[in-house]
Formats: sequence, structure tokens, C-alpha cells
Amino acid sequence: MSIMTFLMFYNRVLNENNTLEELPFPVGKVFFQKGTVITDYNEIENAVYFVNSGMIELSIKSYMTEKIIDFFFENEMVASLTSFLLQSVSDVKLTALMDCELEMVKYHHLMEAYDHDLSINKFGRKIMEGAYIRKSNREKALLSKTAEEIYTEMFHTHTKYISQIPVNKIAKYLGIHPESLSRIRKKLNS
Repeated sequence: MSIMTFLMFYNRVLNENNTLEELPFPVGKVFFQKGTVITDYNEIENAVYFVNSGMIELSIKSYMTEKIIDFFFENEMVASLTSFLLQSVSDVKLTALMDCELEMVKYHHLMEAYDHDLSINKFGRKIMEGAYIRKSNREKALLSKTAEEIYTEMFHTHTKYISQIPVNKIAKYLGIHPESLSRIRKKLNS
């Protein structure tokens, strides 16, 4: 997968050929070092991010521990979405799992663009459709597939990153113990 910028992504989604100056909102570039919390619990998400490079973990507090909901990679959009849309405190945390270069659109700029630009409404709709499908597929996988099947799919779709994600984090994502993941990995490698 080649690295793209937010502008390239925006144009691909809308099948357009805009320049940066023609976008209906400003796009800022930010960098986060590995381990940096991008959005923490109880913060209000004020931006949506496009991942140019790096990897981000989306986690949630459980009654006894922290669980990993998802990982986001290059060429994907990420935010504490419920917090962003409702402008309420976040119940999830975004953390850089490696050094990240992101492009971001601030909430108030996006809302202003929605008010007067039909193309940004189409873009927002398509992004939300993608987010819903991603979430729905994740829920269906958790209910209908084994941890081994989910890991195998993850390995094939994100081969570049799988070796860079600590075993305990992948195990949390799969809802299993690290020892069980080690057995799965050993079985797949034999």
C-alpha cells in the first residue's frame, strides 16, 4: 500500500481533483512519538485524523483492565468518533504505537464546511459509511470467528505492522491471553 496524503484520500473518496487550497477546510499536520496519547479518556475530541504514517491503538477501559478495540494504520481516518460527533468526553483512548505523522481537520472547521459545501457532506457521509462498515465487520468477526481466524486475517491485511505490535496488545485485541496467541502464531508458522 502506498502512502497517500489526506488530499489524495479526499480526492479519491469524492472522485475529484482538488488542490489543497480548494479544500473547504484547513488541514494541519501533526507528529506524535511512539507511546504518546493522542486523545485520552474524558477529553473532548476536537479533530479527526488521517494517518500518513504510523499506527494508532484505540482502547477502552473495562471494569478490570483496558481492552483494545482496534488498530489504525497508514491511509486510514481515526478519531474518538463518538466524542468528536457529540462533542462530549471520550470513553476511548487513542495512542501512537509507533512514531506517527497525521493530518488533522478540526471539528469547528469541518462543521463550518458542512454548512456550505455539498461535497464535504458527501465526503463525511462516505467516511461515516466506512466507519460503520468497519465497526459492523469487527462485531460480526468477534461473534462468529475464532481468535485464530481473526489473527490470520489481520496478519494477511496488515503484514507490514503485525510484527511491530506487541503480543500482549494483539492478544487484548483478540480477547485472549498472550500464551494463547503464542500457540496460534506457532501453529501458523509451522
